Amino acid sequence: MAAMKRLTQHSLSVLCLLSAMALAGLSCAPENSRPREEIVARGLREQVEILRDSWGVSHIYARNQHDLFFAQGYNAARDRLFQLEMWRRMATGTLSEAFGERFLAQDLGSRLLRLRADMKREMAHYHPDGEEIITAFVKGVNAYVKEALEQPENLPMEFGLLGIEPGLWTPEVVVSRHNGLFRNADAELSLALAVNKMGSAAVKEFYHFEPPDPDLEPAPGLDLDGLSEQILQVYQASRQRPVFLPEDVVDEQARAQDQAAAGALRQPSAARRGLSPLEAPEPGSNNWVVAPARSATGAAFMANDPHRSLQAPSLRYFVHLTAPGWDVIGGGEPALPGVSIGHNQEGAWGLTIFSVDQEDLYVYRTNPQDPLQYRYREQWEKMRVEEETIPVKGRQPQTVQLKFTRHGPVIYQDQEAGLAYALKAAWLEVGGAPYLASLRINQALTWEEFRQACSYFLTPSENMVWADRQGNIGWQATGITPRRPNWSGLLPVPGDGRYEWDGYVPVLDLPHAYNPPSGYLATANENNLPQNYRPVVGFRWAEPYRKQRLDEFLSREEKLTLEQMRELQLDYLSIPARQLTPLLLAAAQNPPQGAKRDVANWEAALKALDQWDYRMQADSMAAAVYTVFERYLRAGLARLLYPQAIGELGPPRLTQVLRWMRTPHPRLGRDPQRARDALLLSSLGQALEELQERLGEDASRWRYGSADLHHVRIVHPLSQALRPDLAARLDHGPLPRGGNRHSVNMTTSRDNQSSGATFRVIADLSDWDSSLATNSPGQSGDPSSPHYRDLFQPWADGRYFPLLYSPQAVVDGVATRLRLKPAGPGSE
Repeated sequence: MAAMKRLTQHSLSVLCLLSAMALAGLSCAPENSRPREEIVARGLREQVEILRDSWGVSHIYARNQHDLFFAQGYNAARDRLFQLEMWRRMATGTLSEAFGERFLAQDLGSRLLRLRADMKREMAHYHPDGEEIITAFVKGVNAYVKEALEQPENLPMEFGLLGIEPGLWTPEVVVSRHNGLFRNADAELSLALAVNKMGSAAVKEFYHFEPPDPDLEPAPGLDLDGLSEQILQVYQASRQRPVFLPEDVVDEQARAQDQAAAGALRQPSAARRGLSPLEAPEPGSNNWVVAPARSATGAAFMANDPHRSLQAPSLRYFVHLTAPGWDVIGGGEPALPGVSIGHNQEGAWGLTIFSVDQEDLYVYRTNPQDPLQYRYREQWEKMRVEEETIPVKGRQPQTVQLKFTRHGPVIYQDQEAGLAYALKAAWLEVGGAPYLASLRINQALTWEEFRQACSYFLTPSENMVWADRQGNIGWQATGITPRRPNWSGLLPVPGDGRYEWDGYVPVLDLPHAYNPPSGYLATANENNLPQNYRPVVGFRWAEPYRKQRLDEFLSREEKLTLEQMRELQLDYLSIPARQLTPLLLAAAQNPPQGAKRDVANWEAALKALDQWDYRMQADSMAAAVYTVFERYLRAGLARLLYPQAIGELGPPRLTQVLRWMRTPHPRLGRDPQRARDALLLSSLGQALEELQERLGEDASRWRYGSADLHHVRIVHPLSQALRPDLAARLDHGPLPRGGNRHSVNMTTSRDNQSSGATFRVIADLSDWDSSLATNSPGQSGDPSSPHYRDLFQPWADGRYFPLLYSPQAVVDGVATRLRLKPAGPGSE
């Protein structure tokens, strides 16, 4: 209570300062350099000030809670209207209405996986005032949408190109699950197909599970031969971001002429890359907190760099929210009220994925006489059926049947085989909307309040870290976590009643720590379960190398500075490279007879690797050689040891590769060490031949961060449907990139960086105004805005902007000022 009173007093002091400065006409720059705008906003109760700084961050000052979140919704719509419209259509299953039958499967999936729960209970889960907050946010979005419809000439260019208009929001859009990071239905199916092809023992040997040796024996009565990739088509479609084709563009002069190239976009991205769901890059992230005793400032640090898909516009959006009881700054998804990652007056927090298994596939035998009946506990049960009509542009509306069993929505039915498949998803419980429970965290001012707020944080499952101005640091794992009493959750199971969840693990019983002796806490999606922790919550974690690097850096003896926090977020050191390269160099010193060495640039490559510091710098020749060598080594090992795994599981994880390189796998032959060395050298030879073809014959000019090797190009979902000059207005890059999937600065190990940290925060608890941030490519989603791409080059260069917080710093840094004024009584 005392802490909340302090926050309210601080918020009021901010408002008083701003009001006094406004009355006095104070300004730290000439009036004509600080554009002002006033807008009457229907639905607002009192005046609101929105100060935008030079980096596009909006600082919103309201006099009451309703107006604060109304203004947040209004402001988000001003900056991200097209992004929000795509979010609305994905959430409501109405893409086909605007773009035609190509999106029918996605709309079907969205409707099938839609939350069906009491909305008052749902909204109250996220905050005691959840209904008021979410409703006010929606009203703010709609207020701007209505303004935009009155002046359609001011809509962002995407609307005109696609011939659409923005629609109105409801609270159901905000609590939609379509944007969630959930797992692991995809992996269950892939593992089941692999077990059917390879056997469970080979799969466990090939894939590095943690804890080891999970039960991969198919359930009695489950026919793995009946499984196919078709089962998850609707589920996967519901998770796809819309990507547009030339036929979607209404202006013929604006369309791309290369129809064949655009046609490749019809396939889902993972399928285009030929990836198994077990190999496809999962969202990662790093976070850490440093205690005052380990800090050069004598106060804590909190650093977070969530890894998500690179998008145009950016997935995340910074905002500063101030009103009585609220004073929080940071970032979240622009379609959600509140802040997911950031700080308030007393504490800072960040998150990374904690890999809880929140999904299961159930397989049912259906009644030959009635396909709407499925077998459960030796009886036939009737599926619940909902009928909906999906509007489709250019054709008649489609009437669909949505089917549900006691376990969840039926995502596929094979009537000929007499089988149905349903998804049981913990995230369909009340409170499962991603990130919204951050609203409670936004007002937490102590470790105890923070931890209590975390108990409501159900999705995504996260490692939440905390640091406060009292000098405390902590970690709490969160997420809705099913208890499976009699199976691992790694394979589909029959839906006949033998395999049922036994409730959920209480969030506060998940792993946590507080003020550890080490003086820091760090997570990087690795297996951080305490030894022998029960119940088992999942078996698939990120490989340990980013966490190992964090520990190396943060455990050094000297006290840590803000600059070192930035240095660590940008760190390109690759621990796997540090372990594999010496094995390659040793093999080259004493090569097996007949090993391939007659490749151009062989000696130059070995010399570069021998002198290398194992940092994946963009200007490094050695990093170029290593990254292509690593790809060939992983693929070569898979072909030699487990050729049947390639189609199902992809190349082996580096954890396994390193194990099989240090102690050569017996399956390599009668002389495993000789075979290992031959493989190392042949992989290097293949890499050099590829690099010569891609980068030229002169190895001295090879650079890892070249446009032909490792780079970043962020592609707008509409741009590949447009002629080149229009596409250039929407896309970003290419620019050179360093790093790979195992460096702290995670940039993936593919040619074009497809995911990683574009959004970063470093909170300095000694001086909030010294905190640093990035958000590439920019705060705005409107291509005509100066903030659409202004943060892209600085991000690629490793530059941050200051995250201004104190009233004086915000006023000093203001670039534009917007005043929202109420329309008067009865204007809502």
